[in-house]
Amino acid sequence: MRKLKIGIVGCGGIANGKHLPAIKKNGNFEILAFCDLVKERAEKAKEEYGTQDSKIFTDYTQLLKEEGIEAVYVLTPNKSHSFISVAAMKAGKHVMCEKPMAKTYADAKLMLDTARETGRILTIGYQNRYRADSTYLKRACENGDLGEIYYAKAHALRRRAVPTWGVFLNEEEQGGGPLIDIGTHALDLTLWMMDNYEPESVMGSVYHKLGDQKETGNAFGEWDPEKFTVEDSAFGFIKMKNGATIHLESSWALNTLDADEAKTSLCGVKAGADMKDGLRINRVQYNKQCVEKPALDADGVAFFDGEAEKDSDIEQTVFYEAVVCGKELVVKPEQAIVVTRILEAIYESAKTGKAVYFD
Repeated sequence: MRKLKIGIVGCGGIANGKHLPAIKKNGNFEILAFCDLVKERAEKAKEEYGTQDSKIFTDYTQLLKEEGIEAVYVLTPNKSHSFISVAAMKAGKHVMCEKPMAKTYADAKLMLDTARETGRILTIGYQNRYRADSTYLKRACENGDLGEIYYAKAHALRRRAVPTWGVFLNEEEQGGGPLIDIGTHALDLTLWMMDNYEPESVMGSVYHKLGDQKETGNAFGEWDPEKFTVEDSAFGFIKMKNGATIHLESSWALNTLDADEAKTSLCGVKAGADMKDGLRINRVQYNKQCVEKPALDADGVAFFDGEAEKDSDIEQTVFYEAVVCGKELVVKPEQAIVVTRILEAIYESAKTGKAVYFD
């Protein structure tokens, strides 16, 4: 299979922690250029993941002028997702953009409109869809095993794990805190399982209760209260047009022992499911309550070590096959834009104290 020639815009944490190692492992990509506002970061990424001929840029517009580049990875803070992705597609490049799709719904809509106008492929980095528990549960939902799903919870709770690096605490750059950072994953999973992308209304509550504290026991070290300009917790109640309801919970710091991240709980008329203790599907069978726990950590071969392929590895394969082989995307921009729209509505509802209604 031929190499897909790509450019990387943003060589920070998400690039080095997720995408670049997975791209290297995949073996079907050739990185022609690295771009970062900090030149040293781009040079370091080239040294580890590029070739001698890979180019270095500090201006993404110069990278987009490289005719050999077929696709661009947009791995920057949320604020710049939209304008870089739009420019890339207008330059004839396909785009893999990190989550969330954009800082605002208007920005996300511009991305979707540009993808449609240019015919370029656009996908968003919701890699939790590729987990073994997620793919199993998705098949169960598609098969109708749960029946109509009318109530769900989207879980994104941390007890004390506020990211203290980069621009995570900067509202201007990110658009928010845990809601837009990890709540976006939980909501994406939930909507995808329900196959329901038609919200009717949203009520939201946003809190900044712990950001001013010190000696926090934070997993990533103490944060600077002066720089903590985003919420530490946010919660949303989402009513769908078909009558279904979703409760979204997100926090980086919450006094709770019920911590779960990038998980969903579903309640259907035939059965329910959650990811609280591995994947569990609950139902009534032969007039008895029962719980099914599928074995997802092995291939069934005695000598197989059970280590599953990482979600981000699958994500790269799906993107490669969409661009090179014309296969269908798993994460479609038409779905990701609904996630952004709901998140924005939660923030808006929290500010006004009123429900946000959609057309």
